[in-house]
Parts: sequence; C-alpha cells; structure tokens
Amino acid sequence: MSENTEVEMGSEDEQAIQELHVHYDALKNELGKIIVGQDDVIEKLFICIFARGHGLLMGVPGLAKTLMVQSLADVMSLSFNRIQFTPDLMPSDITGTDILQETDQPGRRQFEFSKGPIFANIILADEINRTPPKTQAALLETMQEWQVTAAGKTFPLDKPFFVLATQNPIEQEGTYPLPEAQLDRFMFLIKVDYPTREEELEIAKSTTGSKKVELQTVITGEDILRYQDLVRRIPVPDHVYEYVIELVRKTRPDGEERPDWIKQWVSWGAGPRAVQYLILASKVYAVLHGNFMVQKSDVNAIAKEVLGHRIVLNFRAESEGLDSRDIVDRLIEEEAAKSVI
Repeated sequence: MSENTEVEMGSEDEQAIQELHVHYDALKNELGKIIVGQDDVIEKLFICIFARGHGLLMGVPGLAKTLMVQSLADVMSLSFNRIQFTPDLMPSDITGTDILQETDQPGRRQFEFSKGPIFANIILADEINRTPPKTQAALLETMQEWQVTAAGKTFPLDKPFFVLATQNPIEQEGTYPLPEAQLDRFMFLIKVDYPTREEELEIAKSTTGSKKVELQTVITGEDILRYQDLVRRIPVPDHVYEYVIELVRKTRPDGEERPDWIKQWVSWGAGPRAVQYLILASKVYAVLHGNFMVQKSDVNAIAKEVLGHRIVLNFRAESEGLDSRDIVDRLIEEEAAKSVI
C-alpha cells in the first residue's frame, strides 16, 4: 500500500464522521416530511453535495424533482435560485450582464455588472435540456471553475456551490441532447422512477389536504464545507484505486484492457474525470454506510450513476435495446466473477 492508505484516521475525524451520520439521518427525516419515497435519489443527491459534485436528475415531469431540490436548500440553510430553462433563454440570463448606471458625477454613466441567478449556493437548472446548447454551455465555467467571467472580469461564486439540474427524457418533444462536455461536468446522472403504489397513495393523501409542512434547517453551509474536507481524508486502499482505474478503462472501445464485447456496443467510454468522481463518490458512500475506508462494494454501489452518462452506445446497442447502465452492470459482474475464480 502507498503511505496515505496506511494512515489511520484520527479521533477528530472519527468524531466528525459520527456527526455527519447524525446530520445525515436528520436531513433524511426532515425531507421525509415532504418527499414520499425516492430514498435512493435523496441519498445520491447528498453524495453529490458532500463530494463537492453536481447532480443531474432525469425523469418524466411530475416526479417531484424540482420540489426535492428546493427542499434540499431549505434543510441546509443555503441560498437557492431556480432557473427555468426555455428555448429563448440567453446565457446572460444565467450569469448576469452589464447595466449602464448613473454615477455620482452629473452626466456621467458607467457599466456595472448585475449578477444573474447563478450567484447562489444551490442552483436548480430546471429542464436543462429544453434550452439550446449555447445557453447550456453558460453553465460550464461555473460548474468547473466556481466563477463567472463577464466583460473581462472574474466574479467568484459563494461556497458551497452546487448545480442540481433536472432533465426530461430525450424522447420527449422540444428537448435538446446535452453535449458530452456538459454531461461530463455532472458527477451523477440520477434516474427518478415512478413511485410505488403505496407511495403514490401516500402522495395523494398528503398533498391534497389542507395541512402545510414547514421544513426545519438541519445544517449550515459551514458544516457542508467541513464535511467536504472530511471526505477528502477518507483513506482508499491501493487495490481499490486499481479497481476503479480498470473499470473505467474497460469502458473505452479502443483500449487494450476492454473486453471484446465493448467494441461491439460502445462508441466511446468514460474519461479520467470518471475516475476522480468514482473515488470521491465512493468515499462519501462508504462514510454514509458506516465504513472508515473505501471498499470495492462502495464503488459498485455508485458506478452506474457515475459511468452511465459517460458511455456512449453505438447504433447496434441501441437497436438491441441496451442501456449504458447495462454495460456497467456487465463490467461489474465480470469483475466479481474474476474475484471468485
């Protein structure tokens, strides 16, 4: 093992992990007052937040995706802005624009930057694929660099900063596929499914009456920044690093490590950013599930959310009804079979 994987966590870190568990349970309980079901989706969103990543929620309209993100901001005492993406939305509508303002001197004016809605801790990019790629690209710098550049000046964004976007299925009319560069900025692509019969019955009862639920703040932005730093200190054994590297490299059809069947179905695979996100997300998943060190099972638990939108299938795979998440499942199954042998 390398030196950093042999260092044991200090008592302060272990205490911080216990505090994170308490806060995480409280956050889930508070969200449960207004969000019925969707436990797995909520967990994946918190993994994104504690790993300092961005999340993309995909599902048909009416599955409470917007309500879920807005409720997250409420329980975490963070500033929140919702941007409704439409075909006529301009990049300056997101980042802000220069406005000509009067000065103290009579007859003189000067341009002053008016900040757009991107300047908040949590940004809900609602129906992000309903706007053309030019406007989608306005999020690229903010998601990667945590800053906005306008008129030659750079404006830093407040921390913590997250973009949680919702996306309608591409098959629906009036949608624009997200460019690969934009998709790669999202740590997770989280699929939101229909509720179960019991959950739908509870939704019907809880949302059609007169009772109003008010969410309480559980943690602050300072707590989140502290937990984000804590996650970076979670140890990862060398064999887990090797496992993540091998898993990602096998998604690439031109790579030497890939199985023969990958070239039959995949046009191109995941890049190096997938490795980084797999490690970081696995660290958070491990901590949330009571582990003090990352294991292969932690990687497998979040692999589809990290790799699914980074694997582009070819026409043959699509004609056979395959999904990129099926590719990830098969890769994990083959790795598991090798371990047994």
